Amino acid sequence: MTGPAASLVELARRYGVATDYEDWTGTRIAVASSTLISVLAALGVDAGTEDDRAAALIAHDREYWSRHLPPTVIGRTGAASTFWVHVTHGNPVSLRIRLEDGSMRTDLPQLENNRSPYDLDGRLVGEATFETPANLPIGYHRLELHADGAEFSTPVIVSPASLVPPSGRNWGLATQLYSVRSEKSWGVGDLTDLTDLAIWSAAQHAAGFILVNPLHAAAPVAPMEPSPYLPTSRRFVNPIYLRVEAIPEYAYIRRRNRLRKLREAVQSRADRAEKVDRDAAWKAKRSALEAVYEVPRSAGRDLAYAAYREREGRSLDDFARWCALAERYGADWHQWPRQLQHPAGEAVAEFAAEHADSVDFHRWLQWQLDDQLTGAQATALQTGMSLGIMHDLAVGVDPNGADSWALQDVLALGVTAGAPPDEFNQLGQDWSQPPWRPDQLEQLAYEPFRALVNSVLRHAGGVRIDHIIGLFRLWWIPNGARPTDGTYVRYDHEAMIGIVALEAHRAGAVVVGEDLGTVEPWVRDYLNERGLFGTSILWFEADRDGAQGPAGAPLAAERWREYCLSAVTTHDLPPTAGYLAGEHVRLRDELGLLTRPAAEELADDREQQNSWLDELRRVGLLDGDTEADAAQIVEALHRYLGRTPSRLLSLSLADAVGDLRTQNQPGTTDEYPNWRVPLAGPDGKKLLLEDVFDDVTAARLGEVMRKAVRPAV
Repeated sequence: MTGPAASLVELARRYGVATDYEDWTGTRIAVASSTLISVLAALGVDAGTEDDRAAALIAHDREYWSRHLPPTVIGRTGAASTFWVHVTHGNPVSLRIRLEDGSMRTDLPQLENNRSPYDLDGRLVGEATFETPANLPIGYHRLELHADGAEFSTPVIVSPASLVPPSGRNWGLATQLYSVRSEKSWGVGDLTDLTDLAIWSAAQHAAGFILVNPLHAAAPVAPMEPSPYLPTSRRFVNPIYLRVEAIPEYAYIRRRNRLRKLREAVQSRADRAEKVDRDAAWKAKRSALEAVYEVPRSAGRDLAYAAYREREGRSLDDFARWCALAERYGADWHQWPRQLQHPAGEAVAEFAAEHADSVDFHRWLQWQLDDQLTGAQATALQTGMSLGIMHDLAVGVDPNGADSWALQDVLALGVTAGAPPDEFNQLGQDWSQPPWRPDQLEQLAYEPFRALVNSVLRHAGGVRIDHIIGLFRLWWIPNGARPTDGTYVRYDHEAMIGIVALEAHRAGAVVVGEDLGTVEPWVRDYLNERGLFGTSILWFEADRDGAQGPAGAPLAAERWREYCLSAVTTHDLPPTAGYLAGEHVRLRDELGLLTRPAAEELADDREQQNSWLDELRRVGLLDGDTEADAAQIVEALHRYLGRTPSRLLSLSLADAVGDLRTQNQPGTTDEYPNWRVPLAGPDGKKLLLEDVFDDVTAARLGEVMRKAVRPAV
């Protein structure tokens, strides 16, 4: 079989599209020409024929030489960065950098560049290379050029060489907030519940942070998407997490008794329901929020709302307009009237003017969320947490949602993001989410990505970035193709990680990258060099080099990574008590997800668990002469985390109360109630937040974690 044409390979190289890759077994896989053509098409490049590719290569050259400056210049503190300048051959060049504070720098030395001039329609264009000063401050600056009788400029983004890690060690609860409601909730856990959980864990057990599931916005119409990892927007927050009574204007509602009865009714329904019912909760809460919205605000509150709208700008307007349109036409913007399918259309502006109250209601909801998130973080810190709330940033968005509509010019259409086959998903994964276009991000100086990172860190002491490997390269799958028929597309990781580091530095936040799965060997070293933490899950930590068998023996505690968030389990597995009971094998067998007999899966799983039990006995955390029960093993596993050098440790709230059921079963949608499982105890009985505060097991494990990070206390 012949490989891709040389012109196709060259075009793919220029756009960062992999023509081959190494799979999880170490085998080199060639990418089909059809995949390369489809992926290039998603990047706006026609590569179907030899003539198309020849034209595309010429266009790529012309675009490069037509620019006087790069779209963006990326740098780090303490190091010089090089950049090119294009001017008419032989013409003089004047350069300066305008810093954020308005001051100027002109010390930009020229370096040797012997590249031949390019003939651009009869004009010879020369290329010169310059260097930025190594001592530029952190920030978003501008490079200004005077040449060819005109002025040009481009952004210069300077990030910290490395983030400074938080001092000492910290532990935190990991919680799926929607599953943890209290007596005063509206059918689902909310931001007041999150605040109270932070207070309990910090005041009673010296927790340094609380890790919460992505709070990203879902479409405001039924059925509400349950997955926090498939949001309509990552830029904004789901108002289902608002506590109605915490809004200041609530105090001035005359008929609060009606709203109280509304809350009691939805709480009673939640008491009886087996699953978290977001639609019922949102219907009731929305009615109450509409009543609060109608209450006149004080002059000061009006000023605060105006300031919020001005700060959020066009992004907030686009999101609010999408929500109002979704309530009228449905949550898939591809099915709307054509004139409404782009946010810049005149018809969208006309709709917004005609439905001004509806649009403003959705803007107002985001303001309330901003208020309550600010309060939650402030209270967590006041209670003694060193970091406070650690938010979770999902890898992508719903292809039919608000961000896909508002940012469609920056997202790749015709492909979806996913993952290639690996040890745990041998058919690969298709997440159905449109990926960023790396070329468009660069052209826009990464502004949409900067705004996203800034927003998630606005009320946080930390952020967990789901699939952080996607900021280096991401698996693109052509629409209609199998996950196995995709390829990697590279991003400028120096820019992407640099922006994350810059925004985290300014927020005083720690960054945790979920770096599980197929990872290029150098990537973890790079993240560590930039001061970003990795992720370690106990069941996946294996000494593969000295192992017998594919799974490997447990990696000894002292060999775990220091700059890492370490946990026993993850939301894609059952809580530890359920895992020990083989719940993950039983469930996959029941759902037809196993590729071999359940008995074989259970045997391998038992072998892995036994190796960990042996390790716990070896280090003295389990008695070698007595058979331990599940509660003792769960406690010992978390004590084992304390033996590692990891700076951040996590305890799942589900583990803390002895819950058995998993929140999410990968490979399913409606076959299993993913992201709809309410918190429960080992007997399967649902627990309220108040029950957690009185739970003996939760208190005991909280003390285990406190002693793990503060053994001398």
